[in-house]
Amino acid sequence: MKSTILSRRDLDFLLYEWLRVEELTTRPRFAEHSRETFDGVLDLCEQLAERYFAPHNKLSDAHEPQFDGTTVTVIPEVKAAIEAFAKADLIGMSFDAELGGAQLPATVAQAGFAWISAANTSTSGYLMLTIANANLIAKFGSPEQIETFVEPMLAGRFTGTMALSETQAGSSLADITTRAEPHDDGSYRLHGTKMWISGAEHELCENIINLVLAKIPGGPAGTKGISLFIVPKFLEDGTRNGVAISGLNHKMGQRGITNTVLNFDGAVGYLVGEPHRGLVYMFHMMNEARLGVGMGAVALGYTGYLKSLEYARERPQGRLVKDPASPQVPIIAHADVKRMLLAQKAYVEGALGLALYCARLADEENTALLDILTPIAKSWPSQWCLEANSLAIQVLGGYGYTREYDVEQHYRDNRLNPIHEGTHGIQSLDLLGRKVTQNGGASLAALSERVSATIAQAGDDPLAAQLQASWQRLATVTAGMFASGDVEAAMANSAIYLEAFGHIVIAWIWLEQYLVAGDQGGDFYDGKRQAARFFFRYELPKTAAQLDLLESMDRTTLEMADSWF
Repeated sequence: MKSTILSRRDLDFLLYEWLRVEELTTRPRFAEHSRETFDGVLDLCEQLAERYFAPHNKLSDAHEPQFDGTTVTVIPEVKAAIEAFAKADLIGMSFDAELGGAQLPATVAQAGFAWISAANTSTSGYLMLTIANANLIAKFGSPEQIETFVEPMLAGRFTGTMALSETQAGSSLADITTRAEPHDDGSYRLHGTKMWISGAEHELCENIINLVLAKIPGGPAGTKGISLFIVPKFLEDGTRNGVAISGLNHKMGQRGITNTVLNFDGAVGYLVGEPHRGLVYMFHMMNEARLGVGMGAVALGYTGYLKSLEYARERPQGRLVKDPASPQVPIIAHADVKRMLLAQKAYVEGALGLALYCARLADEENTALLDILTPIAKSWPSQWCLEANSLAIQVLGGYGYTREYDVEQHYRDNRLNPIHEGTHGIQSLDLLGRKVTQNGGASLAALSERVSATIAQAGDDPLAAQLQASWQRLATVTAGMFASGDVEAAMANSAIYLEAFGHIVIAWIWLEQYLVAGDQGGDFYDGKRQAARFFFRYELPKTAAQLDLLESMDRTTLEMADSWF
């Protein structure tokens, strides 16, 4: 029986037939690996997802963490799953061998972790944050900090968080007020409050390592005065640090991971790197988390698609002929149900391709391309794999919005991802305001070169001509927006730009998959070709109206007055 968590066949296609990850084993870093070890990791992740993560997904949603004023209680299945993942030595999948890692390619590690995210996004959140936290300290921390904090995280003894937001500042990090006072021994004492901090209090492990943004008194104003600190729950001598929660936030989805209001009352903190460079360091974790959020959105959309597909094949309803005496047919036989399933397939398989492509860029250390694709890899799946979850509910009809079936929870869980790690608006400002122009437009040029290569490979296929026209139009509109000199109007519509850009990028990803499928026979390849055709027929044309709006430099939103609402 095929899994309804994720499709191993699709992962194999993307990893081995399209991205050719086996070629990475020719590089010294990955020389100890082979197709056999890659498959072993994927198999193991699938087994852990089925055995430890999926079984308590609905349970942790129904019985979210509780805080009695002293202790946060989480259902025991969460700890068992995290321990199983740690005992399998998977937390350090992509870390250096000298740290105890397996030095797997990020592409394979991301594919493996997708099983865990699809099975249980809440429990996987503790692991995702820990991995990103450890990556940051491993890159910017001192040898002592790496030994003290990173190695225990990779062993599963500690978990990690990122503490950025504050109630009065939100995403405007320049306005944070948490301060760090220098201490005689070289450490700091932190004072302040952080909001929306996931995974920052629980009894799942020995220690929780918080990465905290704060300002050292006397430093520069704004973001240039932000420093980064390691603030553990427990100090090395076992005493409780001055960091505690004042309450839990109760969310519509992803209820199984604690989300806290975190207070620092003279908490001991250890400076990471140099003073006032904290935001530079934190962007390493933030960008990793953004890609992780995107993959998490893909995973939720994908599992919802597979479950609605299974339901549509089993649920009899209606007839294709007018004879009431004829037998009912499965609802998958109805054209509109096929449309909804095909849309889901186009969204989730396209988004999975983008997420793994970005991981492949990380393995190639191609920062220019990864930089420009990161806002899209975070936001596009968060929007359109959420739409896939909505369609999954629709396929199930009245059952879709009941708690008896999983799809309503997948929608609630995924609805958080358009907000996590920077909203669509923030990502769009980053894309249009920074990424397309940085280094003289080098990132956009690098992406254009890859898109053009795919179009050339497709030759005279109609899909190639359609993508060529859309990409050229995007380039023309982008140049015109900057040439206009009306930066205010351009940025006011940046969210529309992000969506149009994202749709065209996903069309490119689909053309890539379409070409790999080629004329190979079988249901799998037929499905790939049909999903590509669907995206080009039903989705890519939507960008024409969006590009028209962008080209017009419309000021409707700017000119709207507060009193008119």
